[in-house]
Amino acid sequence: MTTHWTRAALSLIALGMLRAQALANAEPTDCGEGSSTRGGDCSNPVAGFRAMPPDLTLAEVYSPGVDLADYLVSEKFDGVRAYWDGTRLITRGGLVINAPAWFTDGFPDVPLDGELWMGRGSFAKVSGTARRLEPELDAWQRVRYVLFDLPRHDGPFEARAAALQELLQGHANPHLGLAEQTVVADHAALMATLERVVADGGEGLMLHRRDAPYRAGRSDHLLKVKPYLEADARVIDHLPGRGKYQGMLGSLLVEEPDGTRFRIGTGFSDAERADPPPIGSLVSFKYHGRTVNGLPRFASYLRLADPL
Repeated sequence: MTTHWTRAALSLIALGMLRAQALANAEPTDCGEGSSTRGGDCSNPVAGFRAMPPDLTLAEVYSPGVDLADYLVSEKFDGVRAYWDGTRLITRGGLVINAPAWFTDGFPDVPLDGELWMGRGSFAKVSGTARRLEPELDAWQRVRYVLFDLPRHDGPFEARAAALQELLQGHANPHLGLAEQTVVADHAALMATLERVVADGGEGLMLHRRDAPYRAGRSDHLLKVKPYLEADARVIDHLPGRGKYQGMLGSLLVEEPDGTRFRIGTGFSDAERADPPPIGSLVSFKYHGRTVNGLPRFASYLRLADPL
């Protein structure tokens, strides 16, 4: 009798393992409305799987000469861009984020565009928190979803910002916030605002064109202002360190999409030098203009650039 039940139990365990493996290997099934799951069951799309990437408005780089009277200005939050579809948080790259239920409790049932943010200088922490399949509850307590747009609203940005403010009036969820929109008189005032934000540890500013509808893709409807230029490059090789970095990363050999190769040797923490970005990964770097040969001046590592 004991042997019979032992064999039955082992068979059930083996069957469960096979089913789990089959689900893990299954191709995602399109569940409609930008969701997906595995194994063909669309009744409960699972956090951590890929959905259709949302159609988000993306920023161009600001340059002097823009008529700033046409724009509203807010801080650029260094976090994870997240789209709320009414039931789920989805990253720009289509990852369904497994946020705790209490985090999204009472969120409006309309699409929202914003940034998951844990404070200035905390990109690595919030990025790691958003990636986890099992939510780290203590970390999520420190996350705010800072909103800056209503993608399905038909009005211009100024009307959308007002509607968003009205939508959040009296809202009880402490994790839901709103990006403050202000005006600046001219380029000098914009640069003074940028200097204050950066001095306080911020990343930069965002300019939303007042009369612009919500439009997917890059345009002058949304501009970003930073104290430096930023670009992405593919990691080609790890070059060894010397001196205090002996046995660690010295610099990255990277390649831009046009084939330009150069080294990035600054901007890394000791932890990143011990465990550098993998070869083949895409990294973001900052720089200050280009040389006559097209190489970035003073290139410095920022972060992994692969979108969530």
